[in-house]
Formats: sequence, structure tokens, C-alpha cells
Amino acid sequence: MDNKRLINIFVIVFVDLLGFGLILPLLPFYADEFGATPFLVGLLTAIYAAAQLVGAPLLGRLSDRFGRRPILLISIFGTFLGFLLFGLAVPVGQKLAALVGIPTNQMILIILFISRALDGFTGGNISVAQAYITDVTTEKDRAKGLGLVGAAFGLGFVFGPAMGGFLSSYGFPVPAFAAAGLSAINLVMVILWLPESLPKEDREAAALNRKSKVNLNALFEALRQPKVGPILSVSFFYGLAFALFSTMFSLFAQYKLDLNARQTGYVLAYVGVLIALVQGAGVGPISKRFPDRWIIMTSTTILTISLLIWAFTGSIVLLLIVMIPLAGTSGVLNTVLRSSLTKVVDKEEVGGILGISSSFESLTRVIAPSLGGLLLGSLGTWAPGVAAAIIMFGVIILAWITIFNQFDEQQNAAELN
Repeated sequence: MDNKRLINIFVIVFVDLLGFGLILPLLPFYADEFGATPFLVGLLTAIYAAAQLVGAPLLGRLSDRFGRRPILLISIFGTFLGFLLFGLAVPVGQKLAALVGIPTNQMILIILFISRALDGFTGGNISVAQAYITDVTTEKDRAKGLGLVGAAFGLGFVFGPAMGGFLSSYGFPVPAFAAAGLSAINLVMVILWLPESLPKEDREAAALNRKSKVNLNALFEALRQPKVGPILSVSFFYGLAFALFSTMFSLFAQYKLDLNARQTGYVLAYVGVLIALVQGAGVGPISKRFPDRWIIMTSTTILTISLLIWAFTGSIVLLLIVMIPLAGTSGVLNTVLRSSLTKVVDKEEVGGILGISSSFESLTRVIAPSLGGLLLGSLGTWAPGVAAAIIMFGVIILAWITIFNQFDEQQNAAELN
């Protein structure tokens, strides 16, 4: 295993998530300056996930044909442009508004949408990074190498919101310029220190392969599988509920608790630390002591209650307290569901089924911001949390009807063997 290459890939993914985290807490505050409604703020968040949903598989396929390195360079440069455009939204929007004759605030919001779409599309380079790790690791070391991507995700989400909240005190464009600077450093690192990992003959073979287009039927086929489908369904609706929380939290903090961008960033970093701690130190002992089916049922129940409490939280102290079970059970549930998927498919299907699971996760981040923004704007700050709790209550019922007995049968079979 080439540790130098893995470190470079780790940094690439970390910077992607760091940049995302830098922008996340200030989006509602920045957009609000130009008259954006909560629904528009939700759409502004959703456009990133929608673009990533398209960009990730496309960039992955292109890297099979042209190599990992050139696609990484193109995608990182696109991310750099997205951050730069976000930071320059005001001057660029003012000049364009004067040229086309539309209100300045509307044009600035359009620029913000374009910048987030560009960043989301090129942010799909994570799929290329995972492919690079596959190229440079053996089967024995691959899990450890791919684990670096998850670590980079967690660290980026911990440090990004805190840094974004701090830098926003100097002006909302400043975090965007900082993220652009990190992307520029990232670009230089790839140019100087990251060689191509995919052999020429493999690229040529991929170019001749006519089956490299997206196969949407794979999603529906997976849902129809008796063991895989229920777990994917539970994962999707859990993901939708948690995405309602994560994407609406900044608006909730602003409207309900009157927190500013810096304070919101610190709270999001606190949530990231809780999730990272649970996934890093808590899931292992818990999964060894309790069967998957009990972990899933217990976690969904606690998460449902926590989301409902969050919906009506009126103080920062109560918020910090309720974040402990909310973040903790979410970290456990997410990990156990992914682990469960790998146990119900053949070894050669593990990568594909986890990829499909990631596609469903991206889809929840497209739906949740728009739905949450509409609920918050029309009903109140409590609405996204109540909606998330209702969805999770449905997950409890779905899990009990479908996968609980399935895991029970698997456990009995394992004991007999």
C-alpha cells in the first residue's frame, strides 16, 4: 500500500468536505441578505446535492476511460471556480444585473445557485478518489484505504463549520475565498505529487466498453431483492429524516435561537465531533454486544424521540443536550445499516450495493432542503423536526415489519452453523 498516495487522496477528500463545511453554516445568513425565502435557501442547499448526484458517477466513468489524475485535476479546478464565484457573487451579480436589466439581488442569488451547482458537480470527485484508492491497494489493504475517505468526511465536517463560522465574522465571502485557496493548494498537490494510478491498458479497455453508461434499473432491481430492498428502504427514509435535520439546522438556529453564523458553525462542529466519536469508538463495542436488529430498532426509536424534542427546543443548553442522543444514534444507525447491507449480498456485490446506497443518500439531500425549507417557511421552525420524527416513526414500523424478522432468521441460521 502506497501511503504517500493515500495521504494525498485523504487531503483531496478532506479539502472537499472542509470547503463544503465552510459554506454550510453561512448559506442562510448570506442568502437572507439578498431577500431569499427559507424555501429558496432550501433549494440553494439542494442544488449542491442534485449536482453531486449527477457528477459523482459521471466523473467516475470518465476516470475509467481517461485516468484518475486528469479527472481529479479537472474536478478540483471546477471546485475552485465554484468557491471563487460564491465569494465574488456580489460584484459579479451587480455587473450582470446592470447588463441584463434585472434586480441586483435576484442576479446575486442566481450567481450563488450557479456556484453551488458547479461545486456540487465537481465535488463528485470523491468517487474518483475512491477509485484511485482501489487502484493502489490490494484486497487485503483496501478496506483500510477506503476507510480514509470516511475519516476525511468526518474531519472535514468537524472543522469546516467551525472555521466557516469564525471566518464569517470578517464577511460572508471570506470563507468562500478560504475554501478556494484550499482547493488551489489541493490542485498543486495533485500536479506535483499524485501520479496516475490506472494502467494505460485498463483505460483503453474501458474506452471500448459500451456498458459504461448509467444503469438506473440497478436501483430498482436492488429494491426488489427480498433481503437488500428492506434495508435500502430503511436507509433511504432514515437518510431523509436526518437530512431534514442537517440541512434545516442553520435556518432553525437563526430563526428559533437567534444564533449567528459563527455560533451555528460551532454547534455543527459539536455535532460532527459527537458523530465521529460514536462511529470511531462506540459502534464496534455496541455491535459486538447486541444483534444488528436490536441496534436498528433501538436507534430508530431514540432518534425519533430526539428529533421531536429538537423541533421544539427553545434554548441553546437544551439543544446541546438533545444533540447527544440525536447525533449518537444517527452515527450508530448509519454504520450498522451499511454493515447489514454487506452481510446480505455476495462478496462481489458489496461495492456495487454500497454505491447504490450512496446514490439514495444523495437523493435525500436533494429532497430534504426543498421540503424542509417549504415546511419551515409556511408552518414554522418546528415543522422540519416534526416531519423528520414522523418519517422516523414510519421507519420504526417499516423496520419491524421487514428487516427485524429477516435478521432474526439470519441470527438463528448463524447459531445453527
